[in-house]
Amino acid sequence: MVLVMVFGVALLIAVLLSGLAARTVLSTSLLFLVGGALVSEGFLGLIHITPDSEIVSVTADLALFAVLFTDGMHVSFPKLRENWRNPVRALGLGMPLAFVGMALITHYLVGLDWTTSFLVGAVLAPTDPVFASAIVGRKEVPAKLRQLLNVESGINDGLALPVVLILIAAAGPTSGHAEASLGKIALELVLGLVFGIVLPYIVIELVRFRLLGAEPKLQPLLPLAIGVTLYAVCHLTHANPYLAAFSAGAVLTARSLEAKEAFEPLGEALAELAKFAALLVFGALLTPSLFGDLSFGGYVAVIFAIVLIRPASLLLSLLGTRFTRQEKLVAAWFGPKGFASVVYGLLVLQAGIPQGQEAFTLIAVCIAFSIIAHSSTDVPIARLFDVDDLAGIPAGHKGDDQQPENRVMA
Repeated sequence: MVLVMVFGVALLIAVLLSGLAARTVLSTSLLFLVGGALVSEGFLGLIHITPDSEIVSVTADLALFAVLFTDGMHVSFPKLRENWRNPVRALGLGMPLAFVGMALITHYLVGLDWTTSFLVGAVLAPTDPVFASAIVGRKEVPAKLRQLLNVESGINDGLALPVVLILIAAAGPTSGHAEASLGKIALELVLGLVFGIVLPYIVIELVRFRLLGAEPKLQPLLPLAIGVTLYAVCHLTHANPYLAAFSAGAVLTARSLEAKEAFEPLGEALAELAKFAALLVFGALLTPSLFGDLSFGGYVAVIFAIVLIRPASLLLSLLGTRFTRQEKLVAAWFGPKGFASVVYGLLVLQAGIPQGQEAFTLIAVCIAFSIIAHSSTDVPIARLFDVDDLAGIPAGHKGDDQQPENRVMA
């Protein structure tokens, strides 16, 4: 109950400060992270949460699923067909470069063996949609840049998962069965994609029957019912829930803009609640002993991961594109680590591999630093752009619709 009370107080403060946060570097995400840390055993000692506590994996899993589902609804297939090359570059070149780069600095600076170092690279390579949405949702940012970051962060979690699972199998007690697990992993990915496409498609088609259809005030609950059902089906069948969530959101928008528009306010609010709850719980893991367990080389690796590896890998992948220099730099910087890495980091810890604890410590500290860095810079970054100039509107005719979305987002 203490955790519930802390969450309620933090949520109240976040709402009261949301207007200020939308205009400044103040981060509501950081508020929940700090709140969780303060009530943990490392500080006030009001709650006891460990990495193997079920609430950690459940809240991170739900937050990632909810945000991927709502982010999928922002995908426009016509626009994606026009600009598919940029996301493909980021996913096909930028992500592997970040994966290898992180593995190299982990091995040489932290001293982990090669398999575990590549495992850390796989966990930290994907960007997180939870914090990427802080910049993707702002109208000041050019549409093609938002599209790039949205698609990249929505898909790279699903691409990283099979690599993480294979490397866990290679590093752990069942290392001889890594190849055997490849088929199982592929099946889980395919099932997630199939469920994410088929379920919303069937439901939208059913709504179009004359005898069926949602009463207006219940229309927002239709996508919610799809999401809840999809989440349960994926976990019962071991299908990939993250790939399913993102594809379901995209299919829902493609098949029914009406359903998307009806659900959007509720969906955004639910995704924010899930995000804040997961941040609070994750913050409770950030005890002084956790930070004390990381070596000096580990902190150097964390800084390199945020300010060097991601920026350099994405800048290389965007060479020759039509992005401006400013847009490339923004895309390169905004590669936050978050709940996808939390979920995968917990898998590493729970796998019982020889250097699993050291790997998780590095991953957790990197996520914490990334949340602080990226959730505090979305407003200044958004202000680098002038959406009116991009749209060809004279400076003296700026309307209210060009202002940033007032969202409880940091």
